[in-house]
This record gives sequence, C-alpha cells and structure tokens, in this order.
Amino acid sequence: MSEKKHYQCYINGSWVDSSDGNRFDVENPATNEVFATVPDCTLDDVQYALETSFEAQKLWQKRTAIERANFIMKIVEGLREDRDMFAGLLVKEQGKTLLEAYGEFDDTLNYMTYAAQSARRMKGDIFPSDNTEEKLLIQKVPYGVTVGVCAYNYPLALVGRKVGPALITGNTMILKAHEETPVTASEFCRVVDEAGLPKGVINLVSGKGISVSSYLVKSPITRLISLTGSTRAGQGIYASAAENVAGLILELGGKATFTVLKDADLEKAADAAVVSRFANCGQVCICNELILVEETVAEEFTEMVIERVKKLTTGDPMTDVNMGPSVTRKGIKRLEQLVTDSITEGAKLEVGGKRPEGVEFEAGNWFEPTVLSHVSRDMDVAKQEIFGPILPIISVKSYDEAVDITNDREDALSCYLFTSDVNKIMRAMDDFEVGTVFINKQISGYVQGYHSGHKRSGTAGEDGVHGIENYLQKRAIYLSYD
Repeated sequence: MSEKKHYQCYINGSWVDSSDGNRFDVENPATNEVFATVPDCTLDDVQYALETSFEAQKLWQKRTAIERANFIMKIVEGLREDRDMFAGLLVKEQGKTLLEAYGEFDDTLNYMTYAAQSARRMKGDIFPSDNTEEKLLIQKVPYGVTVGVCAYNYPLALVGRKVGPALITGNTMILKAHEETPVTASEFCRVVDEAGLPKGVINLVSGKGISVSSYLVKSPITRLISLTGSTRAGQGIYASAAENVAGLILELGGKATFTVLKDADLEKAADAAVVSRFANCGQVCICNELILVEETVAEEFTEMVIERVKKLTTGDPMTDVNMGPSVTRKGIKRLEQLVTDSITEGAKLEVGGKRPEGVEFEAGNWFEPTVLSHVSRDMDVAKQEIFGPILPIISVKSYDEAVDITNDREDALSCYLFTSDVNKIMRAMDDFEVGTVFINKQISGYVQGYHSGHKRSGTAGEDGVHGIENYLQKRAIYLSYD
C-alpha cells in the first residue's frame, strides 16, 4: 500500500483545505487503491472563490490581450517541464494508457497555445451608420467570472481547453474538477502559481457530490458556465443557470453512429472502427458507439472488426497495452448489465463481455473489449450512451436507414461515414444532424476546428475561432461625433 498524498485547492493565489477540514479519497482505477486525498470544499470556500475571482477579473480584463497571452504561455512552459510527471499522474488517476496520457498532455499544450496565439486575432466590427458623422461599432467584451466544470475522461486536456479561451478573452475562471479525477487539476494550479498568474484569475475548488457545482452555477457572480459532461448534468446546469441568465457552453453526451456502406474501403473502416471505439477505454464523447453496416457486407465487416478486437491488449496502463481500466466502479456494473440484457434480447456476444481473467484484474475497474452483433435499434445497448468498451453492430439496408437511425436520436454530437460514393459524401454534410461528421476518417480533433453538439448534446462549443468567440459578449456602440 503506497502512502496517500494530500492535494489542496487553490483560491486567490493560496493553497487551501476545506474550511471544515473534510477530505475525500481518490482511487487508482487500475487497482482501486486510494493514492490521494483532496478537500471536500464547503459552500463558504466556494463563495470565497467566487468573490476573489470577481475582484481579480476587474483588473485582468484591463490587461492587454498580449499580456494575458504571455501569462498563458508561462503556464504552457511550466507544464512542458513536467511532461513525464503529468503523463504518469493521468495514468494513475484516470487509467488511460501511458501513450494516451502523453497524447492528452500534448493536446493540453496545444489548446492553451492556440488560445494565446489568438491574442491578435480577436476582432470586432464596424457597420455603416444610417446618419452622417456617426459610427456603429460592435465591441467584444468578456463575460466576467466563468466556471469550468470538467468531466473525468480528460482531467488535464479539459482544463486547458477551458482555461485558455477564458483567460485570453479577459475572463477569470473557477475550475471544478470531477470528483473521480481532481488531482491533475491541483497539479495544474501548482504550475499556474509558479508562473506568477495574478491572484484569483484561476481558482480551483473540489467537492464530493453536486453541492459545489450547484452553488457555482446558481451564484449571481457567475456569468458563464462551461461544462463537459453528461446530458443529464447539462440539463441540470441549464435549469440552475436560468435564474441569473448566465451564459452556457455545454458539451454533453452523445452516441456516435459509425456507418459503413458496401462501397467503403472495408479494411480502413475496420481499423477506424476499432480505434474510434476503444480509445481511452471507450470513454470519449465522440467515440464510435454503434456500427451501422450495410447488410451486403455486414458479415464480412463484422469478422474484420472481431479479428482486430481480439488482438487488443488490456493490462497495466503504464505498460505497452492498448487499453486500461474504466474510471469508475459503477461504470463496470452498468457495462455488465448491458451485455447481459443485450444477449437476453437476441444479440450475439462475439468477443469479450466480462472482466478479464488473471491476478492483475482481481482489483480495479476492468472490462474486456467487447463486440455484440445481431443488435437491433430498439435494444438498450443501441439506444444508451455506453461510454465504455462495448461495440454493438447493426445491419442496415441502406445509407438512408443509417441516416434515419442517427437522426432519430435526441442527442447529436457526432457520427462517422465510410463510403467511396461522392454523392453520399456530399449529402452526408447536410443529412446527418450532428455537430461533427467524420467522413472516411477515424476519431480525431484539431484545435482549429470546432467541437459542439446539436439537439440535447449541448449548446455553443469549444475550440478554434468559434470556441474563443463563445467566451466573449458583443456590445454595440453608437458613436456620434457631430
């Protein structure tokens, strides 16, 4: 049993514990061993974070964008010096493989560097006036105090994805890390502190349950909330933010369909289907959650997927394996139930479906890479977001049926299409009612792109110029100089 380390919260430039002394444990998902504790903040602690963030923002927005960018880049340089430490911590706290952890770390630097580079790209507008000697200007201004509520699947990248745009646009941010993965955010704030960021510009609070997040969202001091999380969490925040009419950036749940037509490059599609499902143990909001394969090639394609899944390795994420554990114990029980129910409803278990065998898997949140064929669209495994290493396969008659299954959903974050038919490729850009369409491409994301959901998968979005814009309000100026 290794020694537990305590990680504090960061408020107004100081390291603090909960004012009542309460803490909660953080587990390593590969072993269920408690390796850290963090403060279980009181509402008084949260109020202090809000008030100091509010005061700091008045001065922060008066700095030039270039000054703000320089501070962001100091944080980036501080992070870069600790790349190995952060990668190891991500493995221990979240369970992703070491290779994936290095990828997440590098993505974090990219998010923040892109935000800093936007300092000279933010612009307003000047429109013609109806009168002479008059100007109509649209100026873009910060919201004020923003709150970043992060999910557990990318504990560092989601921090960088939110902090960079918030700070470059003149806002301050209070971070609320997920209770399953709060340690990485504390280490991030250590780098913030070493970079000399003004007090209160970034505050960090932690808490078990929903009380801390709820208080942050409902506070009249909070002017913008950025959440990455489930649709259910987003709905709760949407309702809680209504009284103060706070701004919202909600990136919520999804169930990406992965359509494979008979004219597709099946080898390429099979490779992409497996990578896009089992990355980060299937805990990615834009993962391939449901294969829709045209029936004339369904049997052939299913065998190709099974062959690849059987070659995936699971084990200690610090070693050279393809997949580590899931983050939560509760998630494993749900995966087991989904497999059991699917088989009862007529699905065929092709591979996986249970906890791996062996001494190293007796503790921890482990589940085998799993493929289910003969799935129908009315099964729970086809309707619910799985967020884990289970891949259901449905045989469809046509492209149009795949579009219908995709668009019939209330969530609409992303989807995939593999085909060589140029007509269907062009149609897909209009037909699929989702925020992101991957065409003949596996799961990916670029900092200059845009990540958003449609329908119940969210509102607004992050990344790229449009993501930066979502942290700014527009102010109209009618200027007469007669």
